[in-house]
Formats: sequence, C-alpha cells, structure tokens
Amino acid sequence: MALVNFTNLDFDQIKTSIRDYLRSNSNFTDYDFEGSNLSVIIDVLAYNTYISSYNANMISNEVFIDSATLRENVVSLAKSIGYTPRSRTASKASISLFVDTSASLAPQKSLTLTLKKGIVATSAGSFGTENYVYSIPDDITVPVVNGIAEFNDISIYEGTYITQTFTVNSLNPNQKYILNNANIDSSLIRVDVRDGNLGPRKKYIQASNILDINSESRTFFIQEIEDQRYELIFGDGIFGKKLINENIVNASYIITSGEVANGVSAFLFNGTILDNYGFDVTNGISLLTTNIAAGGGKEIESIDSIKKYSTRIYAAQNRAVTSSDYEAIIPQIYPEAESVSSFGGEDLDPPQYGKVFITIKPKGGFFVSNGAKDNIKSMLKKYSVAGIVPEILDLKYLSMEIDTSVYYNNNNAPSSEYVSSLVYNNVQKYANSTELNGYGARFKYSKFLKVIDDSHESITSNITTVQMRRDLRPVLNSLATYEICFGNEFHIKNGSGFNIKSSGFFISGIDDPVYLTDIPDLNGLTGIIDIFRVDSSSGYRVVIAEAGTIDYVKGEINLDAINILGTVKTGAGEFAATGESIIEVSAIPESNDIIGLQDLYLNLNISDVNIEVLSDKISSGDDPSGSTYTKTTSYSNGSIIRE
Repeated sequence: MALVNFTNLDFDQIKTSIRDYLRSNSNFTDYDFEGSNLSVIIDVLAYNTYISSYNANMISNEVFIDSATLRENVVSLAKSIGYTPRSRTASKASISLFVDTSASLAPQKSLTLTLKKGIVATSAGSFGTENYVYSIPDDITVPVVNGIAEFNDISIYEGTYITQTFTVNSLNPNQKYILNNANIDSSLIRVDVRDGNLGPRKKYIQASNILDINSESRTFFIQEIEDQRYELIFGDGIFGKKLINENIVNASYIITSGEVANGVSAFLFNGTILDNYGFDVTNGISLLTTNIAAGGGKEIESIDSIKKYSTRIYAAQNRAVTSSDYEAIIPQIYPEAESVSSFGGEDLDPPQYGKVFITIKPKGGFFVSNGAKDNIKSMLKKYSVAGIVPEILDLKYLSMEIDTSVYYNNNNAPSSEYVSSLVYNNVQKYANSTELNGYGARFKYSKFLKVIDDSHESITSNITTVQMRRDLRPVLNSLATYEICFGNEFHIKNGSGFNIKSSGFFISGIDDPVYLTDIPDLNGLTGIIDIFRVDSSSGYRVVIAEAGTIDYVKGEINLDAINILGTVKTGAGEFAATGESIIEVSAIPESNDIIGLQDLYLNLNISDVNIEVLSDKISSGDDPSGSTYTKTTSYSNGSIIRE
C-alpha cells in the first residue's frame, strides 16, 4: 500500500496514514499499535513529517511577495522589481538664530559664518521621558551684514549625525559599502568621493532610477539589507561613474528615533559655528527661535505597505498613464505624501479631457504648498504622457459624525464608565486604521457595529446613527458661488425639507444668523436650497428662496452667488490650526457605508463620535418584562440647524 497524498498538515492525519500503511504490511498483522512501543516510533515519524511539511510550506510562502512574512524576504522580493522601501523619517523642525560678531574673539573681522553639519541643537528639557538631539546634513554659510549673521528658517532633523569612511579596493570584487547602523533616514544620506587622502571631495547624488544617468554621472543608489540597514551601490561605468582603486568614500547620515520626536518645540543651541578664517565662534550667539515645531517623523515602511506599493510601482513602469500610475509615482517623488488620489478629467461632469486631477494629503498637515505643487508637476513631466496636464487640488475632508447608544449587562462589567472607555479605545483604533483616513476609503457600517459589540463581553447591542459633514470655507465680504460635494447619495428623511443642516452664517440686511435647508422636488432626485433664519413664533422664516440647487443622487449642493459677511463657527476640521471662518453642512447618507469619492478624504475624528452607555435591564435581569427599558431612536435628531 502506497502512502496517501496529504491534503493538510494535520498531525493526526499523518499518524493515521503511517499506522494504516504498517497495518497493510503482513509483518504487522494483528499488531497492537496503540499500546506498544511502536506507537512511540510512529509518533516521532509523524512529528518529523509534520515539522518538515510545515517548514516546506513556510519556505514556499516566503518565495512570493503576497505571502512572505519576514521583512528581509519582502524587501528582497520588492528589490527584484525595482522598489526601495521607505526608510524611517526624521522629525523635522525649523529654527532661526543670529550671531553678533562684535562679541567674537576672532583676530580678524568675519565676512561669513558657517554652521557646521552635525548636531546643532537639543530639545530644551525632556520631551516625554526622553531628550532628543537635532542635526543638519550639510554646512550652512551666511554672510555677515553690519556685524550680524542671520541663520533664518534652518531645517533641523532629529537624530545623531554619523560619518563612515570606506576605501575602495579593486582587488576585492565583492566589496560592499554597508552603513553599519539601523534607523537611518535615507533621504539624509550624503556621500562624497575623493582620489586618495589629498584629492578634492566630489559630491555624489542619490538616484532612484537610471533615467538621465550616463557614464560620468556622480550618483549612488541605496538598497535595504538585513536588520533594516542600507548598502550603497555605485555606478559601473555605464550607468553612473565607476569607483577606482583607493578612492576614499565618505558617507554621512542621521540615525533617527522617527515619529516619537514629533511635537518638540523648544530647542537649545549645541552646534559649531566657524568664520571664513576657520575661527570657532562661541560668543554672541542668540537663543533659538522655533518657527515650526518638530513634525513629520515616521517609522520605516511596513511590510503591508511594501507589498501594496511595490507592485503598483512595478505596474507603472516609471510612466504615468493611468490614474493609479500617478497614485504610485507621487509618493516616490514627494515623500511627504501620506495619501494620494487621482482621477481623469473625463470622470467629471461636465468632462475635462486632457487633464488628470490629483489630491494629496501631506504628512502632519492639510494642504500642499503652492511651491510644492509646482515642483511635483515639474517632476511629473518625466513620467506623464504628452498632452496630459496634471492639476493638483487642495484637500477636501468628508467628515463622519457618529452617535451610538451602547447597551450592556451591568452584571458583567464594573461600571458604565469602564465600558465607555473600552468602546472609545476601539473606535479610536478603527478611526486610525487604513480603512479610513484616506482617499477611496470606505466606512463599513456593519464592521463598525461589530467593533463596538466586541469591545467587551458585557455589551449586548448598540444603536448607531451616522451623518456626513463638509466644512465650507466661504470668501467673506465677496460675491461668490459655492459647490459642496459629498460624493454619497443623500437620504430624504422629510419630503418637506430640512434634510440638509448647516451652522449659522451672516448676510447683509439680517442681524441674526441664517442657515441652509433643502426642499425636495416631487421626483425625489433633485431640489432647491433655501436660506432661513430661526423665528421664535413660527420656528423658521425663509429669507432667500431658491438660493441654490441640490442633487440628492450625486450628493451635491450648489449655491448661487451670495455675499457672506461672517460665520458663527471658526476653526474646525482641517481649518482648526488657522481659525478660519467655516460653515458646517451635514446630511444623512442614503447608505451607511460611506466612501471617499475621488478627491474627498474620508475622515473619522474621535471628537465627532458621541458614545452613550446604557444598562440593558432585560439582559441583566433587573427588568425581565422590559417595562422600564430605555429605548433609543435609530434616526438622527430632529433639529433644523447645527448648533
């Protein structure tokens, strides 16, 4: 009897197969396999087979990027298709200082001052439980004007500055240039090469591809190796200048702590300043002024992210033809991008052919500067098809507001506050997950309910309502039209109106704040927008009829030209930091599964989640008949305005 083909790695199945094989042998007829010593040998054989099969299965998994689990293997597979994973990113701050050279002890009058690369500052006091050092990767030289040298808007990076030197040995064909430390910010690696100890230093530039590289290009590439370290790779004389024997390679880099240093805002000077004569300047140095607090620090790219983007970059083949190509390429040319969405102009109504629209959510911010936009569009020319014009749009948030009533059995939990804290923590984790806070993201209503129900064993049910909100930033004291897109169909709860709610704003001729509302047409597909004010006698009074239109199916509101003088609310959502005037506009979605369509960035902020924990008296046995059971409505509140 031949051994059977195994369909899984079950130990008992392997053991049974070996036992059946032995029983089929005439030498073991009527042999008791359960109570004999042979049973132990069968167990050992089965265990050995099980372990060998498991190892073979795991080795097979590590061959494919989709199933590989070890970082070294995922990185190696990504490297084979030309993808270099993103390194840990140093937290960056902006500072300024000045030096009064009249206090200098230099024998000659200084013409310029140079802030030397390396450590320049430390955090003032401890941040959390740690102290951090900040460095710069390059020297910064400024002129001395009227005895004052000003170092303005200097970008400093959290981490320790390290220098490493290699000597090229042509007799060693397998020589490698490996940076010894992990946690390096690869964007801050600087390399220069010189011919022997006395030759001039020649700067080499880090390259990401072989475009525009010839045999004389002073470039180097990097690749991640084991233990999250990096190897420098130089040209071969065809793509990039080749190193020659006894070249001295100097590599400098910054070892960083990543995102944990984000938020540091006070610094002390700890750098070295030299004048043009090489004299060390130690007097007349001002206190440091913080222009921008430290931010943008990020951990090394995760395994899941490598699997996601490596295949996309490979599919793009360094050209931007489809919208997904732009989404893959932009994070490579603009590392500050946290999330990218792009779509063709043909998808708009009316269509705009020959254009691709791009929206970028930067790390630690809300908007991409105009300078960065121009730089991105310039770099995209290397990849995009002739005749296709990229347009970079500002970020648009689609916020969700959630009210949930959580019922729990008070016999299985110490208190309602305990249950509430668990629910809040799990909702926060879901809000921070990759399913939300991104373009093309989708809020999965059923999964969200399960997140709440699974927060603790005492929870018996929950009733959750969802609204979506856009924050309109009006142009004050100017006549302007407005388009407010939600990208999700509106639910018509009331055929007479008030399905759309807004916060208050002010218009000419009316002292009280006014609000937006809707009146659906008979077809239930479109309607009109009215502007009203609250009236103590009748409830409300329309002040401007037919001030705009609404498309319930598209989830789109258009306001005709209107002069808005001010708003009741300021500084919410993406405008919190600026304190700008906003009008909050909310609606109930037709489907509780909300998507971030095209340029809408789906966002769930824990501050927009209201959780009420109630005792389930039926489940707890306090009121088996349900006579005093607290009921919660499954529909949103009936207020006609946003408070």
